Amino acid sequence: MNKKAENIIVGISVGDLNGIGSEVILKTFEDSRMLELCTPVIFANAKILSFVRKSFTSTVQFHGVDKLEQVVPGKVNVLNLWREGVDINLGTNDPKIGEYAIKSFVAATKALKDGEIDVLVTAPINKYNIQSEEFKFPGHTDYLDQELEGNALMMMVQDNLRVGLITDHVPLNEVASHLTEGLITKKIETIRKSLVQDFSIVKPKIAVLGLNPHAGDGGVIGKEDDLVLKPVLKKIFDSGTMVFGPFPADGFFGSGHYEKYDAIVAMYHDQGLIPFKTLSFGKGVNYTAGLDKVRTSPDHGTAYDIAGKDMADYNSFKEAVYLAIDIFRSRNQYEEISQKPLKIKEKQL
Repeated sequence: MNKKAENIIVGISVGDLNGIGSEVILKTFEDSRMLELCTPVIFANAKILSFVRKSFTSTVQFHGVDKLEQVVPGKVNVLNLWREGVDINLGTNDPKIGEYAIKSFVAATKALKDGEIDVLVTAPINKYNIQSEEFKFPGHTDYLDQELEGNALMMMVQDNLRVGLITDHVPLNEVASHLTEGLITKKIETIRKSLVQDFSIVKPKIAVLGLNPHAGDGGVIGKEDDLVLKPVLKKIFDSGTMVFGPFPADGFFGSGHYEKYDAIVAMYHDQGLIPFKTLSFGKGVNYTAGLDKVRTSPDHGTAYDIAGKDMADYNSFKEAVYLAIDIFRSRNQYEEISQKPLKIKEKQL
């Protein structure tokens, strides 16, 4: 891992150029104080961003480079990945634009993997127009899971609210069949480890939501909670992880019960994301936990309906940059603390 404490290089994949990605990226760095925290590198093309910038109010200046070695600290850098012109039609779904979104993402991922950037923040893509013979992944997370070390897990973060998912992009009628002891154990361990090394929580408390209404109500409304979840959670708790549940999901958030825990684990996508997005007020961040590198993204999509209208709220993207920086620093600190006992032992020998 790169040990730089300052001048963290934030790689940014540009996302769908017909969406609001460019707008939220550039608006984020309107504030020059952001450049005191990090050095942004946008994987795209400087001329294209200049064109898109005209569609919204922005005075941000950027510095075009052809190689990552040319990146200048204190500036918004744009790595020119292509030279040809691109037809931009803001607010439209275009498979050709999807190709450029993936070109940006794949190049940024390689730079992350090779240590040329420290963290990756991804602007929104359209999951439908990115599909091709070369790229057959549902989205960012699945590709990162293949390319990087570890086991990817979607975690939504906003301040102290952290929601992790056991299953993510799985059809609702298939969720129950995915809930095996092995998967549940692996996912909860990934969340525990992330809370320790990424969020500096020494002994995290984790709440788990039940699958069925009222967490099965003693087997009356489905048996998965009693037959699968409860025995697995007891094993995990007995092994030393502070895990609790399964809790009935309906009242868990409304009652404020979630505030007692460092993370909440949902069984499926909407069970976790609906309450999260309701509570996060547009400042939520999607963090890919469990990998050896740091990647975050805003919690919204391409928003074609407002693209080019100078209406996009950039707060979620800005929070994604902040979180990536915080996690990078936390991991470095964790690694240093973890290595100190070894150094002492070596000296004693």
